[in-house]
Amino acid sequence: MTEWDIKKLRILRVLSERGTVTATAEALLMTPSAVSQQLSNLGRQLGVPLLEAQGRRVRLTDAAHLVLRHAEAVFAQLERADAELTGYLRGEAGEVRVGAFSTAVPALVVPAVQLLRTEGRPGPDVRVREAEAGQAYELLAAGDVDLALSLAAHAPTVRDTRFALVPLLADPLDVALPAGHRLAGRPAL
Repeated sequence: MTEWDIKKLRILRVLSERGTVTATAEALLMTPSAVSQQLSNLGRQLGVPLLEAQGRRVRLTDAAHLVLRHAEAVFAQLERADAELTGYLRGEAGEVRVGAFSTAVPALVVPAVQLLRTEGRPGPDVRVREAEAGQAYELLAAGDVDLALSLAAHAPTVRDTRFALVPLLADPLDVALPAGHRLAGRPAL
């Protein structure tokens, strides 16, 4: 089994780009002997010679070029992972799981996600799980969702330290009374 050492592969990559051990050492802030030693070690680990002496210079072997072709795919994947991780840390990537009652999904969740997308932000992937208003807190407590939309009537008390409650909006309520009721003529109750 071969051992692919990323640091040593980077050295090989820079040597391929710079052309000489001295230029590679300068670019990587290493000594030329350290560059040579690292590349010799990589060749031993892989079981193939990576460099051939060519006068006072070295030349990459066909095996080195083959290793570099595969290493480029590894480097590209690592760069994508790094970019994705950076986006995740900024809140631009990842996944947010939302638990919401059925009427909240089209009224609140979908417009919020659309607004994020129209502002040009990549944003995280949003996964919505429909849940009854009271069940949303159970899902949140179990870690099955990251955010729960519920109705105030189903909310735990403010003393429940497992949750941070944030009011989103207040629904106006209409009261229907018989026409002859003593409060029916008032503009507000």
